[in-house]
This record gives sequence, structure tokens and C-alpha cells, in this order.
Amino acid sequence: MEMDFIIKIAAIGLIVGVLHQILSKNGREEYAQLTALAGLVVVALLLLPQILNLLDEVRGIFNL
Repeated sequence: MEMDFIIKIAAIGLIVGVLHQILSKNGREEYAQLTALAGLVVVALLLLPQILNLLDEVRGIFNL
């Protein structure tokens, strides 16, 4: 993986963490949970092509 990719994921985590704290402190627990869930979905969508690439490489190695 490239370093840019890891930095993107870390930045998303940092932003989501800060938003979650701000929303929780202001009594908006529902929005805080939705923000955390949205961050998880965004990171999962970023990781999906990487995982598919890994599976393709494994298939190529074992000739499946």
C-alpha cells in the first residue's frame, strides 16, 4: 500500500473521531453514531479495491 492511502484512512479516522466527540458533548448521540458509521463505510469503500486486488493476486499465485 502506498503511504498516501494510509494517511487518507488516518485523516478520516481523525475527522470522524473529532466530530464524534463534538456531537457527543452537545448531546447529539444519534448523530455521533451516524457519523462513526459513515466514517466506517467510507473507509470500507476505500479498502474494497485493495482487498479485491489482493484476492486477484492470491488467485494468480495458486492458479485458481
